[in-house]
Amino acid sequence: MTELYNLDHLTELEAESIFVIREVAAQFDRPAILFSGGKDSIVVTHIAKKAFAPARIPMPLVHIDTGHNFLETIAFRDNLIQDMGVNLIVGSVQDTINQGKVQEETGNNASRNKLQTTTLIDTIEENRFDACVGGARRDEEKSRAKERFFSHRDDFSQWDPKNQRPELWNLFNGMHAPGEHFRVFPLNNWTELDVWNYILKEKIELPSLYFSHERECIRREGQILAMSEFLNLREGEKPEMIRIRFRTLGDLTITGAFESEADTLEKIIEEVAATRITERGGRMDDKRSSSAMEDRKKDGYF
Repeated sequence: MTELYNLDHLTELEAESIFVIREVAAQFDRPAILFSGGKDSIVVTHIAKKAFAPARIPMPLVHIDTGHNFLETIAFRDNLIQDMGVNLIVGSVQDTINQGKVQEETGNNASRNKLQTTTLIDTIEENRFDACVGGARRDEEKSRAKERFFSHRDDFSQWDPKNQRPELWNLFNGMHAPGEHFRVFPLNNWTELDVWNYILKEKIELPSLYFSHERECIRREGQILAMSEFLNLREGEKPEMIRIRFRTLGDLTITGAFESEADTLEKIIEEVAATRITERGGRMDDKRSSSAMEDRKKDGYF
C-alpha cells in the first residue's frame, strides 16, 4: 500500500532545493556557492548545510567584493564563515580596476555593480569552477523568470535565454565542454514571502540591514539611498535621517531602501505580504533600461 506524505509548502520547497544542491555535488567536479551576504544566498547556504550534514559544505563560498559594500554585510559574512568553517574565496572589483580590465564609472549615478561581472568571470576561470550555485529566484525580475535550475553558460560565461536545456521530471543535464559552466538556482520556485517564512521557521540569522533602523539617506528619483563616501550627491540633495530597512542587498550606491517600521521577522512578513512593489523595485541599476538585468545576465552577471 502506498503511503501518502503530507508535506507542508516550505518543507516541499526545502526538499526540492536540497535535491538540486546534491545534484550539483554529484554532477560537477568544482562547484561553488555565490555568496552576496543577502538573505537569498544566506538561505541557500543554510540549505546546503542541511543537505550535507553532518559533514561540512563540500564547496567554497565565493563573494565578489565591489569595495562599496555595506559594512554590516561584510561583518555578517566573516562571522558566518567562521561559524560554519567553510572556505571563502573573495574576488575584488578594485583589483580588476587596478589591472585595467574595467574602468571606474564617474558621475552622479556611478556604480560598480556592472563592473563586478568581469571580476566574477575572472574568479570562475581562475578557480576552474564548473558550477556556481546562486540564490536568484524566478519571481524577482522578468529575465530571471526565464531561468532553469541548471542555467548553462558558454566558455565566455554568456547566457542565452533561448537555448536552455529542458528539465523534464527533474532531470538535470550538467554536461558541458571545457571552459563552460552552469549557474544553478535551487530557489527558483520560491517567492520572497516563502523565503521570509522559511527564515522565520528555521530561525536563520540575517544582517541587521533587513530590519527597520534609522539611517542617514537621500531621496533620489523616488528611491531612498543610504549615505556613504561612495555616493555622489547631486545639486540640491540633502541627507536626512529616515527610518528604513532593505529588502535586497547589493552595492551601496544602487541599493534602495524602503521606509518601514518592520523590526521583527513577523512584521517583515506582514509587510511583504501586503506590498505591491517587487523587492528589486529599489535597485537603481535595474532602472538604467527596460532590459538592464537581462543585458547584464547575457554578459555573465549573477
